[in-house]
Amino acid sequence: MAGRVVRLASSCSLLLTALWPATPSAAEKKYDPGVSDTEIRIGNIMPYSGPVSAYGVIGKVEAAYFSKINAEGGINGRKINFISYDDSGSPPKTVEQARKLVESDEVFLLFGPLGTAQSSAIHKYMNGKKVPLLFVASGAVKWGDPKRFPWTMGWRPTYQTEGRVYARHILDNRPNGKIAVLYQNDDFGKDLLKGLKDGLGDKASMIVASETFELTDPTIDGRVASLKASGADVYVCMASPKFTAQSLKKVKELNWTPMHFISSTSSSIGSTIKPAGFENAQGVMSVSFLKDVTDLQWKDDPGVKEYDTFLQQWYPAADRIDSNVAYGMMAAQSLVQVLKMSGDRLTRENVMKQAASLKDFELGLLLPGIKVNTSPDDFFPVEQEQLMRFEGENWHLIGDVITGEARLENSQ
Repeated sequence: MAGRVVRLASSCSLLLTALWPATPSAAEKKYDPGVSDTEIRIGNIMPYSGPVSAYGVIGKVEAAYFSKINAEGGINGRKINFISYDDSGSPPKTVEQARKLVESDEVFLLFGPLGTAQSSAIHKYMNGKKVPLLFVASGAVKWGDPKRFPWTMGWRPTYQTEGRVYARHILDNRPNGKIAVLYQNDDFGKDLLKGLKDGLGDKASMIVASETFELTDPTIDGRVASLKASGADVYVCMASPKFTAQSLKKVKELNWTPMHFISSTSSSIGSTIKPAGFENAQGVMSVSFLKDVTDLQWKDDPGVKEYDTFLQQWYPAADRIDSNVAYGMMAAQSLVQVLKMSGDRLTRENVMKQAASLKDFELGLLLPGIKVNTSPDDFFPVEQEQLMRFEGENWHLIGDVITGEARLENSQ
């Protein structure tokens, strides 16, 4: 299977102090497999092909960012060897690639694999091997369970928090509404739906119709038509970019005008809205935790300028308006920070310890008021987001930043 290899330097060390003994002095070098005086091998798995290949750009951006770090001297003199393989979005292939990375390539850790179902397929394997599964590119709550899975941590806000944000807006603005839901039949869709129902509480009966679909389905047009026929005046679409674009077009074609929400994972202007047609997305709502680089309010923002400078020099082919590109840069910056914090004690235990010690870490593309925070009991690095509405050719923020409350029950 085709793989992509990129060299890069980063230092990382962390883990729950309660589970591991204290470490010797920071001046003493100590390495686990995948680390030497000159190299840190970082593994990654992305869907560079297949039905969710729109997300593959995340891995390409991460590779470019690590190349930038290497060109600047690496992390404490060590270059990052970033080994990224394609799983086509297929969980069995994810398992195959994870085993290859851990057992053949002997990577130090697995960073940012894409997808809930895909990462779930390797969750127990990675924890059994005691190899960090760090900053998983998925909003499932299961990635924040340090007591049961101390070697795994997510990064982005959880889908359940997102669902509760939508529920709050619906209850505040359409308390007598009838809700229709289209959701992906996997952990991603089910987590988001759970958050919506939890947020509605005793008003969950407002959901009058729901339809599911598989990633292998060619189209969801018929399901959207069925949901409109339910008489719903609120529509929540919980789907990947390809199907969200289909849904946006079909809603417009049906002349359906509900209060309309789409998942944050499919809110990218570049990979979803533009392909669907700007005219088909007017008034649609979603949530975000990062700045919309197309919004003129951020024109002179230092974080956006840093982003543009990085892309111009290291990945000029990237579509700057694709929020997946911004996500990839921020995730890579977070890993670099953890590796720097790890110093010369590049053990897997220490990298997890450092990852669980992020305090008000700031990233230039995060919305104002949002910072990265973790602790040995809190494996949810970014758990704040803000509602937004699409108007014209941009997203416009609504209200204030909302802090989520991740919940682990029924997440496994």
